[in-house]
Amino acid sequence: MAMFMDVHHGMAGITAEQLKAAHEADLAAQGEEGVEFQQAWADPDSGTVYCLSSAPTREAVQRVHERTGHPADEVHPVPLHV
Repeated sequence: MAMFMDVHHGMAGITAEQLKAAHEADLAAQGEEGVEFQQAWADPDSGTVYCLSSAPTREAVQRVHERTGHPADEVHPVPLHV
């Protein structure tokens, strides 16, 4: 499976609890699309959230995020990683 880093903007002030809740919502819905969310990070000051996942397609990642109420603004393939 391919890896993807998606980016969400406009989430200024996000708390650790809100990030955890959003990540848990993604985890609950990921199986429907064959996605495996690995980790999420947030910068409350800039309002940027990043999520790393493995998935069959970038569209699958976006569908999970849309289903859980926080569509990604960007979804980038990560073809190289160590």
